[in-house]
Amino acid sequence: MGKEEEKDFPEEAHDGALSSSDRDGFRLHCMTVIGQVEGHYLLPENQKVTKYEHMIPALAEVEEREDIDGLLLVLNTVGGDVEAGLALSEMIASMEKPTVSLVLGGGHSIGIPLAVAAKRSFIVPSATMTLHPVRINGLVLGVPQSFDYMKKMQDRIIEFIKRNSRVREETLRELLMKTDELANDTGTILNGEEAAAIGLIDEVGGLSPAIRALKRMKSRKGRREREERGKAPGGQGAKEKGNGSSAKG
Repeated sequence: MGKEEEKDFPEEAHDGALSSSDRDGFRLHCMTVIGQVEGHYLLPENQKVTKYEHMIPALAEVEEREDIDGLLLVLNTVGGDVEAGLALSEMIASMEKPTVSLVLGGGHSIGIPLAVAAKRSFIVPSATMTLHPVRINGLVLGVPQSFDYMKKMQDRIIEFIKRNSRVREETLRELLMKTDELANDTGTILNGEEAAAIGLIDEVGGLSPAIRALKRMKSRKGRREREERGKAPGGQGAKEKGNGSSAKG
């Protein structure tokens, strides 16, 4: 390839996010959740992190930009800060834009609410998801209020997962409290097939099925918007009627 041709393909710098469009004009924005979800405290520099203070405005931008048709969220995360993860999950769940999540490698701990927050969730067969009770690092006072706080936080996570997936609450609580699977923790590890079988994730699949799901959502959203414009006062139907014209076969 010559120098003149190279100028037509500038290298795009990006930090865990990339926008692209296909030959049909579908404009996809891809964001990643990798390593640990960093919250109110900075993690060591030698750890891969996803900074929630960077993702929150990025999600707001995706929702508002007219040149983006759908969001693909790719996860390979060990979990992280609970409140930061829930904040991101609530933002994703409240978006009107088509959203699809894809779990690659792992979607552990607080990565589970992030995965189910999208309108459609996918997981590859070799990926795993670890469910375990809430843990707190640092000093913990041995008083009833500390345990009440942990229980309330656990209930918030369970409620969000239940609201945004098909898994039964009884099944979720049972998996969280299993004692015979993890060597030094309470909980369960699910592979891709198992996560889909209990309704935690919608479907087993990879990149192509996830992108096809986004395009179907965009197509349905476009049809609904056209129907609403036709029904609205002063819409296309009303204009044609006012002009005295009528559609004929």
